[in-house]
Amino acid sequence: MTTDADGAPSGAGGSEPLAPEVAVALRDAYRSEWARVVATLIRVTGDWDVAEEAAAAAFERAAHTWPRDGVPRNRGAWLTTAARNLALDRLRRRGVEVEKVREWIAMEEVSGRTGGPSDPAAIAAEDALDRDDRLRLIFTCAHPALPMESRVALTLRTVGGLDTGEIARAFLVPEPTMGQRISRAKRKIRHAGIPYRVPTADLLPERLGGVLAVLYLIANEGYLASRGDSLQRLDLTAEAIRLTRLVVALLPDADESRALLAMLLLQHARSAARVDAAGDLVPLPEQDRSRWDAAQIAERLALLDRAGDESPGPYRLQAEIQAVHARAATADDTDWPAIAGRYDALAMLADSPFVELNRAIAHGMAYGPRHGLDELALVAASGRLDGYHLLPAAQADLHRRLGETDAAAACYREAIALAPTTPERRFLERRLAELTPPPAD
Repeated sequence: MTTDADGAPSGAGGSEPLAPEVAVALRDAYRSEWARVVATLIRVTGDWDVAEEAAAAAFERAAHTWPRDGVPRNRGAWLTTAARNLALDRLRRRGVEVEKVREWIAMEEVSGRTGGPSDPAAIAAEDALDRDDRLRLIFTCAHPALPMESRVALTLRTVGGLDTGEIARAFLVPEPTMGQRISRAKRKIRHAGIPYRVPTADLLPERLGGVLAVLYLIANEGYLASRGDSLQRLDLTAEAIRLTRLVVALLPDADESRALLAMLLLQHARSAARVDAAGDLVPLPEQDRSRWDAAQIAERLALLDRAGDESPGPYRLQAEIQAVHARAATADDTDWPAIAGRYDALAMLADSPFVELNRAIAHGMAYGPRHGLDELALVAASGRLDGYHLLPAAQADLHRRLGETDAAAACYREAIALAPTTPERRFLERRLAELTPPPAD
Protein backbone atom coordinates (compact mmCIF):
# COMPACT_ATOMS: atom_id res chain seq x y z
CA MET A 1 0.00 0.00 0.00
CA THR A 2 1.40 3.42 -0.93
CA THR A 3 0.88 6.37 1.37
CA ASP A 4 1.07 10.13 1.12
CA ALA A 5 2.79 12.50 3.55
CA ASP A 6 -0.05 12.11 6.06
CA GLY A 7 0.31 8.32 6.11
CA ALA A 8 -2.97 7.81 4.24
CA PRO A 9 -3.20 5.55 1.16
CA SER A 10 -2.46 7.63 -1.92
CA GLY A 11 -3.59 5.40 -4.76
CA ALA A 12 -4.77 2.02 -5.89
CA GLY A 13 -1.53 0.16 -5.44
CA GLY A 14 0.35 3.27 -6.57
CA SER A 15 -0.86 2.90 -10.19
CA GLU A 16 -2.78 6.16 -10.67
CA PRO A 17 -3.41 9.19 -8.49
CA LEU A 18 -6.85 9.28 -6.93
CA ALA A 19 -9.46 11.87 -7.85
CA PRO A 20 -9.15 14.81 -5.42
CA GLU A 21 -12.48 14.20 -3.69
CA VAL A 22 -11.71 10.50 -3.20
CA ALA A 23 -8.18 11.25 -1.98
CA VAL A 24 -9.53 13.72 0.59
CA ALA A 25 -12.19 11.26 1.76
CA LEU A 26 -9.64 8.48 2.08
CA ARG A 27 -7.16 10.67 3.93
CA ASP A 28 -9.83 11.92 6.33
CA ALA A 29 -11.04 8.37 6.92
CA TYR A 30 -7.48 7.24 7.59
CA ARG A 31 -6.98 9.92 10.22
CA SER A 32 -10.29 9.35 11.95
CA GLU A 33 -10.85 5.60 11.54
CA TRP A 34 -7.46 3.85 11.62
CA ALA A 35 -7.23 3.59 15.41
CA ARG A 36 -10.92 2.65 15.64
CA VAL A 37 -10.60 -0.20 13.12
CA VAL A 38 -7.35 -1.55 14.57
CA ALA A 39 -8.64 -1.33 18.15
CA THR A 40 -11.82 -3.23 17.25
CA LEU A 41 -9.90 -5.98 15.47
CA ILE A 42 -7.40 -6.38 18.31
CA ARG A 43 -10.20 -6.74 20.83
CA VAL A 44 -11.91 -9.43 18.82
CA THR A 45 -8.93 -11.36 17.44
CA GLY A 46 -6.40 -10.79 20.18
CA ASP A 47 -3.77 -10.62 17.42
CA TRP A 48 -2.06 -7.27 16.83
CA ASP A 49 -0.42 -8.31 13.56
CA VAL A 50 -3.66 -9.63 12.05
CA ALA A 51 -5.46 -6.45 13.13
CA GLU A 52 -2.90 -4.11 11.55
CA GLU A 53 -2.54 -6.19 8.38
CA ALA A 54 -6.31 -6.36 7.89
CA ALA A 55 -6.77 -2.65 8.59
CA ALA A 56 -4.06 -1.71 6.09
CA ALA A 57 -5.55 -4.06 3.50
CA ALA A 58 -9.00 -2.52 4.07
CA PHE A 59 -7.68 0.96 3.27
CA GLU A 60 -5.92 -0.41 0.22
CA ARG A 61 -9.17 -2.02 -0.90
CA ALA A 62 -10.92 1.32 -0.38
CA ALA A 63 -8.35 2.97 -2.65
CA HIS A 64 -9.36 0.47 -5.37
CA THR A 65 -13.11 0.44 -4.71
CA TRP A 66 -14.15 3.98 -3.82
CA PRO A 67 -13.09 5.55 -7.13
CA ARG A 68 -15.32 3.02 -8.92
CA ASP A 69 -18.30 2.70 -6.57
CA GLY A 70 -18.22 6.08 -4.84
CA VAL A 71 -17.30 7.05 -1.30
CA PRO A 72 -19.66 5.24 1.14
CA ARG A 73 -21.90 7.26 3.42
CA ASN A 74 -20.54 5.55 6.55
CA ARG A 75 -16.84 5.21 5.83
CA GLY A 76 -16.01 3.80 9.25
CA ALA A 77 -18.57 1.01 8.94
CA TRP A 78 -17.36 0.19 5.41
CA LEU A 79 -13.74 0.00 6.53
CA THR A 80 -14.54 -2.01 9.66
CA THR A 81 -16.55 -4.53 7.63
CA ALA A 82 -13.82 -4.85 5.01
CA ALA A 83 -11.14 -5.24 7.68
CA ARG A 84 -13.30 -7.79 9.53
CA ASN A 85 -13.64 -9.96 6.43
CA LEU A 86 -9.94 -9.71 5.65
CA ALA A 87 -9.06 -10.61 9.22
CA LEU A 88 -11.39 -13.60 9.06
CA ASP A 89 -9.52 -14.84 5.99
CA ARG A 90 -6.21 -14.49 7.77
CA LEU A 91 -7.48 -16.26 10.88
CA ARG A 92 -8.82 -19.17 8.85
CA ARG A 93 -5.52 -19.49 7.00
CA ARG A 94 -3.71 -19.57 10.32
CA GLY A 95 -6.02 -22.29 11.63
CA VAL A 96 -7.59 -20.27 14.43
CA GLU A 97 -10.33 -22.21 16.18
CA VAL A 98 -13.65 -22.04 14.34
CA GLU A 99 -15.59 -21.22 17.48
CA LYS A 100 -13.74 -17.94 17.89
CA VAL A 101 -14.51 -16.95 14.32
CA ARG A 102 -18.19 -17.88 14.73
CA GLU A 103 -18.43 -15.86 17.92
CA TRP A 104 -17.01 -12.84 16.15
CA ILE A 105 -19.40 -13.15 13.20
CA ALA A 106 -22.38 -13.46 15.53
CA MET A 107 -21.31 -10.41 17.51
CA GLU A 108 -20.85 -8.34 14.36
CA GLU A 109 -24.24 -9.38 12.99
CA VAL A 110 -25.99 -8.41 16.23
CA SER A 111 -24.26 -5.04 16.40
CA GLY A 112 -25.26 -4.25 12.83
CA ARG A 113 -22.01 -2.52 12.03
CA THR A 114 -22.31 -2.95 8.27
CA GLY A 115 -25.17 -0.54 7.88
CA GLY A 116 -24.94 1.12 11.27
CA PRO A 117 -27.64 0.80 13.93
CA SER A 118 -30.64 3.12 13.74
CA ASP A 119 -31.94 2.77 17.31
CA PRO A 120 -30.57 5.56 19.57
CA ALA A 121 -29.76 3.11 22.35
CA ALA A 122 -27.85 0.90 19.92
CA ILE A 123 -25.97 3.92 18.57
CA ALA A 124 -25.02 4.96 22.11
CA ALA A 125 -23.89 1.42 22.94
CA GLU A 126 -21.76 1.23 19.80
CA ASP A 127 -20.21 4.63 20.48
CA ALA A 128 -19.32 3.50 24.00
CA LEU A 129 -17.76 0.31 22.63
CA ASP A 130 -15.72 2.28 20.08
CA ARG A 131 -14.55 4.65 22.81
CA ASP A 132 -13.48 1.77 25.05
CA ASP A 133 -11.72 0.04 22.15
CA ARG A 134 -9.59 3.07 21.39
CA LEU A 135 -8.84 3.71 25.05
CA ARG A 136 -7.76 0.08 25.43
CA LEU A 137 -5.42 0.51 22.48
CA ILE A 138 -3.90 3.75 23.77
CA PHE A 139 -3.35 2.50 27.32
CA THR A 140 -1.90 -0.81 26.16
CA CYS A 141 0.57 0.86 23.80
CA ALA A 142 1.72 3.12 26.66
CA HIS A 143 1.81 0.38 29.31
CA PRO A 144 4.53 1.01 31.93
CA ALA A 145 5.89 -2.54 31.51
CA LEU A 146 7.21 -1.52 28.08
CA PRO A 147 10.40 0.52 27.63
CA MET A 148 9.63 4.16 26.83
CA GLU A 149 11.13 3.98 23.34
CA SER A 150 8.86 0.99 22.61
CA ARG A 151 5.81 2.84 23.93
CA VAL A 152 6.52 5.76 21.61
CA ALA A 153 7.09 3.56 18.57
CA LEU A 154 4.06 1.33 19.22
CA THR A 155 1.78 4.32 19.79
CA LEU A 156 2.83 5.92 16.52
CA ARG A 157 2.45 2.63 14.65
CA THR A 158 -0.73 1.20 16.11
CA VAL A 159 -2.68 4.27 17.21
CA GLY A 160 -1.28 6.79 14.75
CA GLY A 161 -1.10 4.49 11.74
CA LEU A 162 2.42 5.56 10.72
CA ASP A 163 4.34 2.85 8.94
CA THR A 164 7.62 1.54 10.29
CA GLY A 165 9.70 3.45 7.75
CA GLU A 166 8.08 6.76 8.69
CA ILE A 167 8.74 6.21 12.40
CA ALA A 168 12.33 5.14 11.73
CA ARG A 169 12.99 8.25 9.64
CA ALA A 170 11.44 10.49 12.29
CA PHE A 171 13.79 9.15 14.98
CA LEU A 172 16.77 8.70 12.62
CA VAL A 173 17.25 4.98 13.18
CA PRO A 174 17.43 2.22 10.54
CA GLU A 175 14.06 0.81 9.53
CA PRO A 176 14.99 -2.78 10.57
CA THR A 177 15.92 -1.45 14.03
CA MET A 178 12.57 0.27 14.40
CA GLY A 179 10.77 -2.82 13.10
CA GLN A 180 12.49 -4.96 15.73
CA ARG A 181 11.58 -2.43 18.42
CA ILE A 182 7.89 -2.59 17.50
CA SER A 183 7.94 -6.39 17.21
CA ARG A 184 9.56 -6.74 20.63
CA ALA A 185 6.89 -4.53 22.14
CA LYS A 186 4.12 -6.71 20.67
CA ARG A 187 5.83 -9.87 21.89
CA LYS A 188 6.15 -8.35 25.36
CA ILE A 189 2.42 -7.59 25.40
CA ARG A 190 1.62 -11.14 24.31
CA HIS A 191 4.10 -13.11 26.45
CA ALA A 192 3.91 -10.96 29.59
CA GLY A 193 0.12 -11.05 29.51
CA ILE A 194 -0.24 -7.26 29.46
CA PRO A 195 -4.02 -6.81 29.60
CA TYR A 196 -5.84 -5.12 26.73
CA ARG A 197 -8.13 -2.98 28.84
CA VAL A 198 -8.78 0.46 30.27
CA PRO A 199 -7.25 0.86 33.75
CA THR A 200 -9.61 0.81 36.71
CA ALA A 201 -10.65 4.13 38.23
CA ASP A 202 -8.03 3.96 41.00
CA LEU A 203 -5.21 3.39 38.48
CA LEU A 204 -6.46 5.71 35.75
CA PRO A 205 -4.71 8.94 36.88
CA GLU A 206 -1.32 7.24 37.14
CA ARG A 207 -1.70 5.36 33.86
CA LEU A 208 -3.00 8.43 32.06
CA GLY A 209 0.19 10.18 33.11
CA GLY A 210 2.13 7.49 31.28
CA VAL A 211 0.07 8.01 28.13
CA LEU A 212 0.63 11.75 28.26
CA ALA A 213 4.37 11.21 28.80
CA VAL A 214 4.51 9.24 25.54
CA LEU A 215 2.69 11.99 23.65
CA TYR A 216 4.91 14.62 25.27
CA LEU A 217 8.07 12.83 24.11
CA ILE A 218 6.73 12.56 20.57
CA ALA A 219 5.95 16.27 20.60
CA ASN A 220 9.35 17.16 22.06
CA GLU A 221 11.14 15.35 19.25
CA GLY A 222 9.04 17.31 16.79
CA TYR A 223 9.55 20.64 18.55
CA LEU A 224 13.33 20.33 18.97
CA ALA A 225 14.92 17.49 17.05
CA SER A 226 17.51 15.50 18.97
CA ARG A 227 19.81 15.26 15.93
CA GLY A 228 20.01 15.87 12.21
CA ASP A 229 19.85 18.85 9.87
CA SER A 230 16.42 20.20 10.86
CA LEU A 231 15.49 22.06 14.00
CA GLN A 232 11.85 20.93 13.88
CA ARG A 233 9.96 17.86 12.67
CA LEU A 234 6.51 19.24 12.11
CA ASP A 235 5.07 15.88 11.05
CA LEU A 236 5.79 14.49 14.51
CA THR A 237 4.42 17.61 16.18
CA ALA A 238 1.21 17.33 14.17
CA GLU A 239 0.88 13.63 15.03
CA ALA A 240 1.36 14.33 18.74
CA ILE A 241 -1.36 16.99 18.59
CA ARG A 242 -3.72 14.65 16.72
CA LEU A 243 -3.23 11.84 19.23
CA THR A 244 -3.60 14.22 22.18
CA ARG A 245 -6.87 15.49 20.69
CA LEU A 246 -8.01 11.87 20.58
CA VAL A 247 -7.21 11.38 24.27
CA VAL A 248 -9.01 14.63 25.14
CA ALA A 249 -12.06 13.51 23.16
CA LEU A 250 -12.11 10.12 24.89
CA LEU A 251 -11.42 11.50 28.39
CA PRO A 252 -12.89 15.02 28.29
CA ASP A 253 -12.78 15.52 32.06
CA ALA A 254 -9.01 15.00 32.36
CA ASP A 255 -7.53 18.45 32.98
CA GLU A 256 -3.94 17.40 32.34
CA SER A 257 -4.85 16.04 28.89
CA ARG A 258 -6.39 19.39 27.94
CA ALA A 259 -3.38 21.20 29.37
CA LEU A 260 -0.97 19.09 27.32
CA LEU A 261 -3.02 19.76 24.18
CA ALA A 262 -3.02 23.48 24.98
CA MET A 263 0.75 23.49 25.41
CA LEU A 264 1.35 21.61 22.17
CA LEU A 265 -0.95 23.92 20.23
CA LEU A 266 0.92 27.01 21.36
CA GLN A 267 4.30 25.51 20.60
CA HIS A 268 3.05 24.54 17.15
CA ALA A 269 1.55 28.01 16.68
CA ARG A 270 5.07 29.46 16.83
CA SER A 271 6.64 26.94 14.44
CA ALA A 272 6.67 29.22 11.38
CA ALA A 273 8.49 31.96 13.32
CA ARG A 274 11.03 29.66 14.99
CA VAL A 275 13.17 29.28 11.88
CA ASP A 276 14.29 31.68 9.16
CA ALA A 277 14.29 31.12 5.40
CA ALA A 278 17.44 29.01 5.70
CA GLY A 279 15.93 26.83 8.42
CA ASP A 280 18.10 28.36 11.14
CA LEU A 281 16.94 28.97 14.69
CA VAL A 282 15.24 32.26 15.55
CA PRO A 283 15.16 32.67 19.37
CA LEU A 284 11.89 33.62 21.02
CA PRO A 285 12.77 37.31 21.73
CA GLU A 286 13.61 37.83 18.04
CA GLN A 287 10.61 36.07 16.50
CA ASP A 288 8.12 37.93 14.31
CA ARG A 289 5.00 37.45 16.42
CA SER A 290 2.73 38.30 13.51
CA ARG A 291 3.71 34.89 12.12
CA TRP A 292 2.32 33.07 15.16
CA ASP A 293 -0.92 31.21 14.49
CA ALA A 294 -3.52 33.31 16.29
CA ALA A 295 -6.28 30.69 15.86
CA GLN A 296 -4.25 27.99 17.60
CA ILE A 297 -3.33 30.40 20.38
CA ALA A 298 -7.00 31.26 20.94
CA GLU A 299 -7.96 27.56 21.05
CA ARG A 300 -5.19 26.90 23.53
CA LEU A 301 -6.22 29.69 25.88
CA ALA A 302 -9.81 28.45 25.76
CA LEU A 303 -8.63 24.99 26.81
CA LEU A 304 -6.83 26.48 29.80
CA ASP A 305 -9.94 28.42 30.80
CA ARG A 306 -11.73 25.06 31.24
CA ALA A 307 -9.40 24.03 34.07
CA GLY A 308 -10.75 22.29 37.12
CA ASP A 309 -10.43 23.45 40.70
CA GLU A 310 -7.73 20.96 41.63
CA SER A 311 -4.10 21.93 42.08
CA PRO A 312 -2.38 22.34 38.72
CA GLY A 313 -0.39 19.40 37.44
CA PRO A 314 2.90 19.55 35.51
CA TYR A 315 1.32 19.88 32.07
CA ARG A 316 -0.99 22.64 33.21
CA LEU A 317 1.93 24.57 34.73
CA GLN A 318 3.88 24.23 31.47
CA ALA A 319 0.82 25.31 29.52
CA GLU A 320 0.44 28.37 31.75
CA ILE A 321 4.08 29.25 31.11
CA GLN A 322 3.41 29.15 27.40
CA ALA A 323 0.27 31.25 27.94
CA VAL A 324 2.35 34.03 29.49
CA HIS A 325 4.49 34.12 26.34
CA ALA A 326 1.40 34.03 24.13
CA ARG A 327 -0.20 37.00 25.85
CA ALA A 328 2.92 39.18 25.55
CA ALA A 329 2.61 41.53 22.57
CA THR A 330 6.41 41.90 22.47
CA ALA A 331 9.32 40.13 24.11
CA ASP A 332 9.78 43.08 26.49
CA ASP A 333 6.18 42.66 27.69
CA THR A 334 6.84 39.12 28.93
CA ASP A 335 5.97 38.64 32.62
CA TRP A 336 9.11 36.79 33.62
CA PRO A 337 8.40 36.75 37.37
CA ALA A 338 5.13 34.91 36.61
CA ILE A 339 7.05 32.39 34.50
CA ALA A 340 9.69 31.94 37.21
CA GLY A 341 6.96 31.34 39.78
CA ARG A 342 5.40 28.61 37.70
CA TYR A 343 8.78 26.96 37.19
CA ASP A 344 9.24 27.03 40.97
CA ALA A 345 5.93 25.16 41.32
CA LEU A 346 6.85 22.76 38.52
CA ALA A 347 10.19 21.95 40.17
CA MET A 348 8.26 20.91 43.28
CA LEU A 349 6.28 18.38 41.22
CA ALA A 350 8.90 17.05 38.83
CA ASP A 351 12.42 16.00 39.75
CA SER A 352 13.82 16.86 36.33
CA PRO A 353 17.15 18.50 35.48
CA PHE A 354 15.50 20.01 32.40
CA VAL A 355 12.91 21.73 34.58
CA GLU A 356 15.73 23.01 36.81
CA LEU A 357 17.55 24.33 33.74
CA ASN A 358 14.52 26.22 32.50
CA ARG A 359 13.77 27.45 36.01
CA ALA A 360 17.29 28.91 36.27
CA ILE A 361 16.91 30.63 32.90
CA ALA A 362 13.55 32.09 33.93
CA HIS A 363 15.06 33.38 37.19
CA GLY A 364 17.86 34.98 35.20
CA MET A 365 15.34 36.78 33.01
CA ALA A 366 13.16 37.80 35.96
CA TYR A 367 15.76 38.76 38.57
CA GLY A 368 18.92 39.47 36.63
CA PRO A 369 21.66 37.52 34.78
CA ARG A 370 23.86 37.16 37.87
CA HIS A 371 21.05 35.44 39.78
CA GLY A 372 20.45 33.19 36.80
CA LEU A 373 24.12 32.20 36.61
CA ASP A 374 24.08 31.29 40.30
CA GLU A 375 21.09 29.03 39.69
CA LEU A 376 22.73 27.49 36.61
CA ALA A 377 25.86 26.77 38.67
CA LEU A 378 23.74 24.62 40.97
CA VAL A 379 22.32 22.75 37.96
CA ALA A 380 25.82 22.18 36.59
CA ALA A 381 27.13 21.01 39.97
CA SER A 382 24.54 18.23 40.06
CA GLY A 383 26.16 16.64 36.99
CA ARG A 384 22.76 15.57 35.67
CA LEU A 385 23.12 17.66 32.50
CA ASP A 386 26.75 16.87 31.72
CA GLY A 387 27.10 16.85 27.93
CA TYR A 388 23.81 18.67 27.32
CA HIS A 389 24.40 21.60 25.00
CA LEU A 390 21.66 23.89 26.28
CA LEU A 391 23.31 24.24 29.71
CA PRO A 392 26.48 26.00 28.44
CA ALA A 393 24.33 27.82 25.86
CA ALA A 394 22.21 29.29 28.68
CA GLN A 395 25.33 30.21 30.65
CA ALA A 396 26.78 31.88 27.56
CA ASP A 397 23.67 33.97 27.04
CA LEU A 398 23.66 35.26 30.62
CA HIS A 399 27.39 36.05 30.52
CA ARG A 400 26.75 37.93 27.26
CA ARG A 401 24.02 39.98 28.92
CA LEU A 402 26.48 40.92 31.68
CA GLY A 403 29.14 41.93 29.14
CA GLU A 404 31.46 39.12 30.26
CA THR A 405 32.73 38.40 26.77
CA ASP A 406 35.49 35.89 27.53
CA ALA A 407 33.29 33.73 29.76
CA ALA A 408 30.45 33.89 27.21
CA ALA A 409 32.79 32.87 24.37
CA ALA A 410 34.08 29.87 26.33
CA CYS A 411 30.54 28.71 27.04
CA TYR A 412 29.48 29.19 23.42
CA ARG A 413 32.40 27.05 22.23
CA GLU A 414 31.41 24.29 24.64
CA ALA A 415 27.80 24.45 23.48
CA ILE A 416 28.83 24.36 19.81
CA ALA A 417 30.86 21.21 20.41
CA LEU A 418 27.86 19.52 22.02
CA ALA A 419 25.02 20.80 19.80
CA PRO A 420 23.21 17.85 18.14
CA THR A 421 21.62 19.62 15.15
CA THR A 422 23.06 21.75 12.37
CA PRO A 423 20.69 24.72 12.86
CA GLU A 424 21.58 24.98 16.55
CA ARG A 425 25.31 24.86 15.81
CA ARG A 426 24.97 27.62 13.22
CA PHE A 427 22.99 29.79 15.66
CA LEU A 428 25.58 29.36 18.41
CA GLU A 429 28.40 30.06 15.98
CA ARG A 430 26.70 33.33 14.99
CA ARG A 431 26.37 34.32 18.63
CA LEU A 432 30.06 33.56 19.18
CA ALA A 433 31.03 35.60 16.11
CA GLU A 434 29.03 38.56 17.43
CA LEU A 435 31.18 38.48 20.58
CA THR A 436 34.48 38.40 18.68
CA PRO A 437 34.14 40.53 15.53
CA PRO A 438 37.07 40.45 13.06
CA PRO A 439 39.67 43.19 13.56
CA ALA A 440 39.24 46.36 11.55
CA ASP A 441 41.67 47.12 8.70
